[in-house]
Amino acid sequence: MSETTQGGTAAQKVLSVRTSEDTRAQLEVLAQLNQRSVTEETRIALEYWVEKSKSDPAVRQRAEQVRAEIEREAETKRNAILAVLGTDDVNGVSSTIKPVTRAPKQATTA
Repeated sequence: MSETTQGGTAAQKVLSVRTSEDTRAQLEVLAQLNQRSVTEETRIALEYWVEKSKSDPAVRQRAEQVRAEIEREAETKRNAILAVLGTDDVNGVSSTIKPVTRAPKQATTA
């Protein structure tokens, strides 16, 4: 569960982490040795991991793939919206797209 708290200059989210007793015990010892709280020690470790991951070539490659997919999906949705609006650009200029109208159904005799 996460909550937003205002601490200092930036809002922070609360993050609950489940871990083994051994990892928790080691974290407590490290926090004590570093004269920090377990929360602060955890935050520092997470920030380090995020920064390390951002420079990992495999992560960067996957991020580029995800970004490209997001761009493709956005283009598809943008085109769909423009088609619905009957415009050819995001400024609302009318296009040559004509709405499709169907002739009323005629009753059939059997």
